[in-house]
Amino acid sequence: MKVIITGTTGMVGEGVLFECLQNSKVSEILSISRKEITVNHPKLKQLIVQDFTKLDDYKTKISGYDACFFCAGISSVGMKEDQFAQITYDTTIAFAKTVLANNPNLTFCYVSGRGTDSTEQGKTMWARVKGKTENELMKMPFKNEFNFRPAAMLPFPNQQYVNKFYTFIANVFKIFTPSSVLTLSEVGKAMINTVDKNGVKANLEIKEIKALSV
Repeated sequence: MKVIITGTTGMVGEGVLFECLQNSKVSEILSISRKEITVNHPKLKQLIVQDFTKLDDYKTKISGYDACFFCAGISSVGMKEDQFAQITYDTTIAFAKTVLANNPNLTFCYVSGRGTDSTEQGKTMWARVKGKTENELMKMPFKNEFNFRPAAMLPFPNQQYVNKFYTFIANVFKIFTPSSVLTLSEVGKAMINTVDKNGVKANLEIKEIKALSV
């Protein structure tokens, strides 16, 4: 399969990229990001896009793909809701609409987070915005659309974009609550497996992601 990955200059996107590079099911990868990554591999192509809301300018380069693994995102810490929503909701939906228009048989996997609020009415700002984004993506006519809701994640050993404190906390969780921790290899495998499996529910919590990675 041919896949698009966003967020490869972040920990989650880079980890999903590493899994796709070593996974025999994936024949071609297009990394779409705002800056170049240092990885070189025969499977990998890169497209530098400064504004994800203007993906229309690259129609010929984003066509012919089977799946999009949308791993781009930011922390909500210190941000007002309208700022976070502009980046998390507006940008994601604009990107998704364009990539779908050029790949009508596309499977779309969106990295959300544990605790995302599907009602859009809760007290936690980031969870409301993520919930709104998930809900809008599910309305779009993708072949399939999946919302990944991980919590603590462990990177590949040789990843470049890793938050050491976050990884330390994830390793602590792995000791005391191993069922709450995923590896990015598991996340990547689960995304790849969504493309050719039927009967998978749209919102995937940690337990479902682990099961889908096998």
